[in-house]
Amino acid sequence: MIDKAKQAGVFVRRKITELSENKNGSAVRAALARLRRGIGKAPGSMPELWEATLKDLPQELIGKGQDPSYGEWAVHTALTLFALHQQGKDLKLQCMNKDGEFLGISLRKLVSDDEEEKRIKRRFDAASTSSSMEEFSHHLRGLIQLLKAKSIPLDYPALAEDLYWLQMPNARDSVRLRWGRDFYRPLKTDDADSENEKTRKDEEINGNQNEG
Repeated sequence: MIDKAKQAGVFVRRKITELSENKNGSAVRAALARLRRGIGKAPGSMPELWEATLKDLPQELIGKGQDPSYGEWAVHTALTLFALHQQGKDLKLQCMNKDGEFLGISLRKLVSDDEEEKRIKRRFDAASTSSSMEEFSHHLRGLIQLLKAKSIPLDYPALAEDLYWLQMPNARDSVRLRWGRDFYRPLKTDDADSENEKTRKDEEINGNQNEG
């Protein structure tokens, strides 16, 4: 299971890299616009997104039944939300994907006072307790727009990994625990952030190994 979650993150990273390295600016903008239209929609339901979300998807992540797999949902949701986050910004000069900027950490940077904390936390709670990926996308969309407005980046490969686990009943609470820890973790310097990233990844691996 760990390999599948990691594969989802690697796939998202590769797709974002492909977009950032594409020298055809109009093609990139068109691709991001198509992805934005997929927010909250089921993977595969929009043929114009097949190339972006399904092409070269690892075999292990491809669903076998009528419903999208955990991997397909994780990849689709992360990429469509990234496209929203990147809207209006130059992908080469100001990429909104950044390693180590986990969901809780990035959302914490929106907080300027107690009232703001309550407002952000309320919306974060709604996303974290969503009963479906469609509902999650709906709630997180507004938070991503706030991050976009303040040019606060997010680690989208890590988000894809989290979303894979979030769909599993026996791993869901572990994801929420990490998000809560990150949200209330004191903001650090860049050097300390690197250590926090290592600590968080160790927690994630150790916790999910126990899930089998």
